[in-house]
Amino acid sequence: MRWYTLPSALAGLGVAVVGYASLYERNQWTLRRFDVPVLPPGQQPLTVLHLSDIHLLARQQGKRRWLSALEALEPDLVINTGDNLAGHDAVPATLHALGPLLDRPGAFVMGSNDYYAPQPKNPLRYFVPDDRRQVGEPLPWRELRDAMTARGWVDLTNARGEIKADGRRIALAGLDDPHLHRDRYDDIAGTAPVDADLRLGLLHSPEPRLIDRFAADGVDLVLAGHTHGGQLRVPFYGPLVTNCGIDRARSRWLSRWTGDTWLHVSAGLGTSPYAPYRLACRPEATLLTLVARD
Repeated sequence: MRWYTLPSALAGLGVAVVGYASLYERNQWTLRRFDVPVLPPGQQPLTVLHLSDIHLLARQQGKRRWLSALEALEPDLVINTGDNLAGHDAVPATLHALGPLLDRPGAFVMGSNDYYAPQPKNPLRYFVPDDRRQVGEPLPWRELRDAMTARGWVDLTNARGEIKADGRRIALAGLDDPHLHRDRYDDIAGTAPVDADLRLGLLHSPEPRLIDRFAADGVDLVLAGHTHGGQLRVPFYGPLVTNCGIDRARSRWLSRWTGDTWLHVSAGLGTSPYAPYRLACRPEATLLTLVARD
């Protein structure tokens, strides 16, 4: 009479895991911290707040409050690598949540969920290589872009730029979203300024072919998002998929790419409204403390 015990126990465990991932962990916003040795010898540290994959809905009051509180970190520079929006009404809420961070030196690139609203997808598609992209209804990304540039942030959509932060000259190069095949590296190709204090590369989806080109051009640090760190991570194994060309070991956090070039992939702060769960992969922002090379 106990033939049903194991299936019942497994079903109960599954319900508990889904409840934990969807009701608890996806709302446990976390600040990560890493030191990155990319500054010239003798320079004082420089702090960079890296935001990505906020996927904000206007009704998400808790996430908005947590984002607003990041101003207390007083970062020298703010970098946003896209996917800010999750709905058509999210632009005012996003700008309000970013708040005074928009008054700090900053730069951004867009992601697919700035351009298009999320839509339901078969999760099995993530396990089958497919170059086609499914997109939803257009979002008011121009409104978001114009508001951020009006506050002084630099738009790096297939563009180069420069910023002064804490008295340091920072050279930047960025790409439009590779996930939507909007990247145009030839538009920004060329050796990064050797007389800059720091050289940054920005893109939403961390595609190795593009990170290699940033590294070849002398970029010190490449910043990306998109992967959500895998979003569902199996303990002692890691993410099941990355949804891009990056290997699973680099699906989140800091790693050395090649030579003097480092890569930071943010696991992001949100999820699609149609996949509202995270497991062993808390939503996060990152405070990078850039320090002098040895």
